[in-house]
Amino acid sequence: MQETILSICLGVGLAASVGFRVFLPLLALSLAGHYDIIPLSENWEWISGTISIWILSIATLVEILAYYIPWFDNILDTLAIPLATIAGTAVMVLAITDLNPVITWTLAIIAGGGTATTVKTAMGTTRLTSTATTGGVANPLVATVETGTATVMSAASIFIAPLAIILVIMLLFVIRKLYKKLF
Repeated sequence: MQETILSICLGVGLAASVGFRVFLPLLALSLAGHYDIIPLSENWEWISGTISIWILSIATLVEILAYYIPWFDNILDTLAIPLATIAGTAVMVLAITDLNPVITWTLAIIAGGGTATTVKTAMGTTRLTSTATTGGVANPLVATVETGTATVMSAASIFIAPLAIILVIMLLFVIRKLYKKLF
């Protein structure tokens, strides 16, 4: 039971991280599986392979750098929302190894995809606000904070899963406050 709760915390933490950067949490999960830090189910062991690590490393680097291009970052946010939903669902499925598939996929879609979509939408709104108020000058700062947050959330999820769920709750609280303030 404790392992199941920890795997849910891991999945939700990684899903929130996906809301900041789509590929970075997948890379973190891939590396954690490769080095046997976290167990992966038989169906998902391929993500810990060397080829997967290389592909996810390149995708992560390209994504991070792309967010530093002022006009392209807003376009990327639009494209990244559906990708974040899919990736958030995927990391949740990858994290949960011992539950009935119906429960796993339900949690993955609602908690994983929902969390990733909520965070990605809030970050897209933040970037649009930054673009509108600073002419895009502050967007690289937003990109740096997002990448840093994705890194911290991914590491916390993998190494201290209960801390990750606390960070996700705090993050969702902050997002709620920002939305109330803006709208």
